Amino acid sequence: MKKIGKSTFFIVVAIIALFSCSAIFGVDYRYGDIPKTIIKGVDDIRLGIDIKGGVDATFEPADDYDASSAQLDAATEIIKTRLSSLGITDSEVYSDSKSNRIIVRFPWQAGEEDFDPESSVKELGEMAELTFRMGTETTTDVTGKNAYTGEVVLKGGDVESASVRHQNNEESKQMEYVVELELKDTGKEKFANATSQAMSSGVPIAIWMDDEQISAPSVNAVITDGSAVITGDFTYDSAKKLADQINGGALPFKMETKSTNTISPTMGEGSLDAILLAAGIAFAFIAVYMVFLYRLPGFVAVLALMGQITGSIAFVTGWFGFMPGSTLTIPGIAGIILAVGMGVDANIITGERIKEELKSGKSLDGAIKVAYKRAFSAILDGNITNVIIAVILMGAFGVPSSFFSKILNKTIFFMFGATAEGFVYSFGFTLLAGVILNFVMGVFASRLMVTSLSKFKCFKSKKLYGGDAE
Repeated sequence: MKKIGKSTFFIVVAIIALFSCSAIFGVDYRYGDIPKTIIKGVDDIRLGIDIKGGVDATFEPADDYDASSAQLDAATEIIKTRLSSLGITDSEVYSDSKSNRIIVRFPWQAGEEDFDPESSVKELGEMAELTFRMGTETTTDVTGKNAYTGEVVLKGGDVESASVRHQNNEESKQMEYVVELELKDTGKEKFANATSQAMSSGVPIAIWMDDEQISAPSVNAVITDGSAVITGDFTYDSAKKLADQINGGALPFKMETKSTNTISPTMGEGSLDAILLAAGIAFAFIAVYMVFLYRLPGFVAVLALMGQITGSIAFVTGWFGFMPGSTLTIPGIAGIILAVGMGVDANIITGERIKEELKSGKSLDGAIKVAYKRAFSAILDGNITNVIIAVILMGAFGVPSSFFSKILNKTIFFMFGATAEGFVYSFGFTLLAGVILNFVMGVFASRLMVTSLSKFKCFKSKKLYGGDAE
């Protein structure tokens, strides 16, 4: 390992500061008249139903379609996937086969002030039936509506996903927005045959949402791998609208909204402010305590804890890019606070170890090195069980469908009026994120900073590390 020098402390502090600023304030810009968010900040966090309230919507199959239990379950899973792709983890989705309906409850959008349940439901995407048909020819039925005549080549259930992408146009040499389409295995062969037929006949493949044609892209090649790109004179908004319509049409049948209602915050309007105030006061007391008891390592611990808190925020906003983010609920805030408490414990263990090693007669450099090495095993043992618990609560390894999860769901719903997916997931997510950050900030970053500071002549006194004065 490269020797830790005096500049390491300033480098680590700068990294923590830049990371914290980007996680709190976010990073965005405007591309023409289109706002583009690179990194979401605190203002972009979607707050849970318990903090801000939300929407209660009931969906039923349209045209008196009598869906089977299996079909309702399939539609329920698609809606859950759609919510998850939007970063909505504090939600409740369940089907009622007896009344032939699906009930969905989810929180308001981030920054939303005009709480209109009907407009919020549109965020889930259209609930219409999606079909891909050969050609664009239509007729008019007796009611005056357009009726498609082309052969159905794909249905919504064959679509895996649709997303917006920015790519270079080889002809105009300019960047343009396109819609990228990914098909399931069930649709790959169908689409290969359809694009082959379209190429030979010179007709487009039209995309229909019920009786409305939403796009009719030309076919320029036979597509066999299930990946296609729809080009056109798209703006970002029009491309996103088409992608959302395609994703929304993946339901096995058309559904319509029967009712929408506003849900009041289950914990009260002032619960978030009260929790944040209490957490701020507690952190201030902890900071004073750590600095007073452990001196220089205590000061470093405070910096590391600040990095851990903003790191937890970054996990919630989706800063790291491997997921779209998560809904922040009061249990999620509790997970962050618990993880910070574990971070304090880790720094206390290390601080006490440094004191012990100094009292045993070791040099300052030797005491710091041995203290962090010996403290690591104790910190690991104390955190590993929390990792296991957090993973179980998040529903990893198929736990959501297990007997344990079903019992957990019923118990929590009876006690708190929420399911484990919404109520517990947020707690498990922030707890797991906090434990990971505990090792990054409380062990690795703290060790770099303390070791670096010990190189300065003004910080060579053992008294600054809890030992006796030389």
